[in-house]
Amino acid sequence: MAFQDFSHLTERRRAEKQQKLRKRIAIATISFIVLLVLIASGIFGVVYESGHATKTPEIQPTKELSHTQKAVKMICAHTDYKKTCETSLLKVMNSNSSSSQPKDLLKAAISIIVDEVDKALNHSSMFKFDKPDEKAAFEDCKVLLKDAKEELEESISHVGGHNLGKLPTRTHDLNSWLSAVMSYQQTCIDGFPEGKLKSGMEKTMKSAKELTSNALAIVSEVSSILSMLQIPGLGHRHLLTKESSRPTLDRDGLPNWMTHADRRMLKANGAKLNPNVIVAKDGSGNYTTITDALAAMPLKYKGRYVIYIKVGIYDETVTVTKKMVNLTMYGDGSRKTIVTGRKNFVDGVRTFQTATFVALGEGFMAKAMGFRNTAGPEKHQAVAIRVQSDHSVFLNCRMEGYQDTLYAQTHRQFYRSCVIAGTVDFIFGDAAAIFQNCMIVIRKPLDNQRNIVTAQGRIDRHETTGIVIQNCRILPDKKLIPLRFKLESYLGRPWKEYSRTIIMESTIGDLIHADGWLPWEGDFALKTLSYGEYNNRGPGAKLTARIKWPGYKVIKKQEAMKYTVGAFLQGDWMKTSGTPVHLGLFH
Repeated sequence: MAFQDFSHLTERRRAEKQQKLRKRIAIATISFIVLLVLIASGIFGVVYESGHATKTPEIQPTKELSHTQKAVKMICAHTDYKKTCETSLLKVMNSNSSSSQPKDLLKAAISIIVDEVDKALNHSSMFKFDKPDEKAAFEDCKVLLKDAKEELEESISHVGGHNLGKLPTRTHDLNSWLSAVMSYQQTCIDGFPEGKLKSGMEKTMKSAKELTSNALAIVSEVSSILSMLQIPGLGHRHLLTKESSRPTLDRDGLPNWMTHADRRMLKANGAKLNPNVIVAKDGSGNYTTITDALAAMPLKYKGRYVIYIKVGIYDETVTVTKKMVNLTMYGDGSRKTIVTGRKNFVDGVRTFQTATFVALGEGFMAKAMGFRNTAGPEKHQAVAIRVQSDHSVFLNCRMEGYQDTLYAQTHRQFYRSCVIAGTVDFIFGDAAAIFQNCMIVIRKPLDNQRNIVTAQGRIDRHETTGIVIQNCRILPDKKLIPLRFKLESYLGRPWKEYSRTIIMESTIGDLIHADGWLPWEGDFALKTLSYGEYNNRGPGAKLTARIKWPGYKVIKKQEAMKYTVGAFLQGDWMKTSGTPVHLGLFH
């Protein structure tokens, strides 16, 4: 072997470094110019107006329109509904004489959705509802669209202000809120029975849905421009580098966006927690029902409000309202403290309203509790728990039902060491939800049914939602074991067009069909869905006979990292306390 000429090697490395540096400078320069064009369009309008209004007032409107048009076209370039984007933004920007800085354009893009939601609701109120289920569906719509408006207004308030550099740090919040708005809109439509009324509602909501999709695309574009610059004060990169790909998990596997107090609370044994009130069926607590305890919760409470629920089966429908924020409930064990009900679709209740337990308030946490819907497989859709709460955490809990057990409806959700049991689409919804170290139990369905673990409901490619099952076990219930090869079971099917589900580092039992995944109907969503598997084990994890859909793939480590707790659920709301000991993937 010949010796290396180290002088030439050093020179070559120096040249390579210089070439990379020049490339980075070029990219930064181009990005900076793009940003300046956007900012200048707003600044120039202000300067021009102050310095030339008295000399040539007749030219001012033309100049302003020209700059606004350029900025609007640029910001709408990456949206899916460009014409809708440009027309709506130009109308708002010109009528309000607003600045055309990126932040102002984004704020306008979100503001116009509020108007469209109001128009849709007012228009639909004039529909003729002849049947009780149609009237009930409209009542659901009013609730859902109210939620949409509130989260749109929250988004607008976080886009405001003067510090442009803070915008990238709000990206994950904005994406979560706008993704939820899309889900609310679609859930409103889905609540109506098939027919002219549902088609009419779809048409009425069309503009609002397109504008929300555009707003999601604009959030990504504006943030990307600022992040690429890497200029102090103008944001930071959210790329999957070696450092940023570390999951924010502490040594107990809890996400680091939780505060120290919340972390201690979830780690502690029930006896060590200090509850504000105690619920006990035997009368030994402050209340005998969970509903009564919630009704007595203070309207404004600093810190985390804690309710301890003693052993017992609580047959009641429980709702943690949006006003009940930062609430923790804990029990004596998921098989001892149980909330149960049996509302179901066959008995005339809409799926949205069948849940035994509903968590809406932000920051909801549950530990060592069970949630059941005992309607049975013959009653079809029957939800045990519906979760809309952002930043919600479930630890050592048990969700039991058959069809539609767990409705992970919207926002960011984390489940750890839980048991989820069901038959058809029993983990479904449009949240950004990660299930870690959980036991996914497939139960015996009706003889004419197929088991499907997930049915994710992402309706737009810009949404940042999806179901991630990591380091879990997927196995049959005892009653299904002798029939597991006769009754087919699948990992998931696409409920909506851009359905996204990732199964990684999990043990998959032999009951899962060799295809792995099941179509919804015909070729619907097979090109647009995003299904992935990574480093799974067990007899059901064999990939040789998996489906060949365009949207399905066996992902590699780099892509799998995107779906860890650190990358998929990160954001400004995450608190980086504690020492991360995992690298995002367990293996």
